[in-house]
Amino acid sequence: MDLATAAVSKPRDQYYWRLLATAACFCLFGLGGLCLRVLVFPLLSCLPGGVVRHRQRARHTISWLFWQFVRVMRFSGVLTYQIDGAERLGRPGQMIIANHPSLIDVVFLIGLVRQGNCVIKQSLFDNPFTRGPVSEAQYLGNDGSMDMLDNAVQCLRDGQPLVIFPEGTRTPPGQAPAFHRGAAAIALRGAKIITPVTIKVSPTTLTKNEPWYRIPQRRVHLSLSVGTDIDPQTFAALGPAPKASRALNDYLHQYYIKELATDERSTARP
Repeated sequence: MDLATAAVSKPRDQYYWRLLATAACFCLFGLGGLCLRVLVFPLLSCLPGGVVRHRQRARHTISWLFWQFVRVMRFSGVLTYQIDGAERLGRPGQMIIANHPSLIDVVFLIGLVRQGNCVIKQSLFDNPFTRGPVSEAQYLGNDGSMDMLDNAVQCLRDGQPLVIFPEGTRTPPGQAPAFHRGAAAIALRGAKIITPVTIKVSPTTLTKNEPWYRIPQRRVHLSLSVGTDIDPQTFAALGPAPKASRALNDYLHQYYIKELATDERSTARP
């Protein structure tokens, strides 16, 4: 046991190989985005079907490729992962709420939810590597407008699963997630069910303002746990919309504080 622990905690843990593999993965991701925009989506647009069918093909393609990318990261030694409850993701009108510790958790969730919509950074619509895929999939840009909130509500009412990160940005390492109330307001107006997903990345990597080449000294492990469903009507019954959204937001905040603290305690046990 002592020898195994010592081996895992060695500071290098194939550091230079993982650095090279991480660089290769970033190049692959960027080139993949360009190929989708220039080659794949123009070909898909030639297939029969209307706007909805085209959107479905685009989302399925992106989701499938994201999951292949996850497999590449694992195969190359960049990371390992554990996922619990993935079979409960992707239901019609389901709002999937997650904390946001790292850049790669978005890849995991979209890879798991084949027809999911997602609220993403508005800047991704201006990035030449991501503009094509996010536009074709009709993801929602988080520009903070009422139109964005209304569009998110409508997509849930239309039966689309919606992935949203209520923090709006990645969580600084060592800090508890702080949720904006907009996600709760969307859920109360449009979601059939709310499903919280707890994500932990250990050691931390690709956090906010952290360059890709600053990789940790040991291999990253991502754990993703799907929590118990929440009925939004339970909170809608509490009173007017502002009061209900505040209560739901507070509940989610406390939920994640508890879940992340439990995860940390279990990790710390010998």
